[in-house]
Parts: sequence; C-alpha cells; structure tokens
Amino acid sequence: MSDTNKPNLILEPLITLVVPALILMKLSDPERLGALAALLLALAFPLVWGMRDLIRSRKLNLFAALGLVSVGLTGGIGLLQLDNQWLAVKEAAIPGVIGLAVIVSGHTRYSLIHALLLNPKLIDVARIQQQVSMRGTTQIFETRLRTATWLLGGTFFFSAAMNYLLATWIVTSPAGSPAFNEELGRLALLSYPMIAIPSMLMMMAVLYYLARTVRILAGLKFTETFHPGARHER
Repeated sequence: MSDTNKPNLILEPLITLVVPALILMKLSDPERLGALAALLLALAFPLVWGMRDLIRSRKLNLFAALGLVSVGLTGGIGLLQLDNQWLAVKEAAIPGVIGLAVIVSGHTRYSLIHALLLNPKLIDVARIQQQVSMRGTTQIFETRLRTATWLLGGTFFFSAAMNYLLATWIVTSPAGSPAFNEELGRLALLSYPMIAIPSMLMMMAVLYYLARTVRILAGLKFTETFHPGARHER
C-alpha cells in the first residue's frame, strides 16, 4: 500500500468532523450564514473528502460509500425538514446494517472478518490455514473465527445503539433550524469520544483475540502472519 492511499489520522478527522461541527455550531445563525447555507457548507467537507478518497483509490470502498450515503441522508433530513426521529434511525441504521452483514457473511464463503481484520492483502491467510491444518486445529480455529465474527458484529451493534441514543438525546430541535444545526454539530463532536473510540477499542480487543488464537492454534506470532511485503512496509 502506498503512503498516498493511507488515511491521514490528523487531517481526516479535522476535515470530516471538527470543521463541519464548528461550521454548524458557529455559523448557523441568521446573522451569519443561516441554517441552510451552514448545513450545506458543513456537509460539503466530508462529502468532498469521501469522493476524493473514492477517486484516489480507483475502486469502490464499502465504508467510504456508506459514509457518503450517511452524509447525503443527513443533508436530506435537514433540507426536507423531516422529523428528528429519522436522524436517529439513520445514525443507527448504517452501523446496524454493517453488523448484520458481518454476522451473515460469517456463514458464507465471503466472511467480512477476513476483509476487516484478516485482509489477505496484508495477512498471509494461506500460511495460517496451512499451519492449523498441520497441527490438526482447523476445526477449533474455524470455531474461534465464528466467535470473532460475532464479537466484531457486536462492535457495530454497540455503535448502532449508542448512535440512536445519542441522537435522540442531543438533537431535539426542528430540522432546518439553527438550533438543529448546532445540535447536529454537538452530536458529531460527542460521537467521537462516546462511540468511535470505544468501538475502536472493542475492535482492537477482537484483533487481540484473533492474534492470540493464531498464536495458540497456528503456532505463529501475529507479526509472522503478515506477507513479507506488508511486514517491510510496517
């Protein structure tokens, strides 16, 4: 993977989260931009950033596409002045759908846990499978993978539940009003420490569970499972 395609962990949150939130909270008054213009300007930042990522990667990224859909739905709710309940439903629906997809895919040949945590472009999955086969632990390994699939799905279900609760708690003003924009900005800022960080920690715990499983059942340290090129990049 080239450095140009790696996410910028400082710039990306600033452009897609902090700047839009500040625009919504500080520029939505009629004396400034007004509710409509502030909403459109705020949504333009994550929208343009997401489209830039899709163009640069030259392929459809599921999460980037869902991010664009989420931004579009938020804009639609604000512009059409729909009931706030739809915002809460939208906030919960996207991680909820991903969680369901993770669980369902675990019963197919196209398990999403491989794409999310055991990406074959980085992880030498064939080597792991060869090792567990040699050690006679294939069945146990598959059982552990199914457990990890449920755990990973649970992180998205946690995000869905928290998104819904936070949205219903914070966003109470009518859509299209300056107060709605300000609450939307607060929702975006609070969602990071209250949802994104805990979800990330939960996903890291699932990754640790997988690393421990590989070490016990395949006899490999997790760093030994990376493809040689990937180990060099790291």
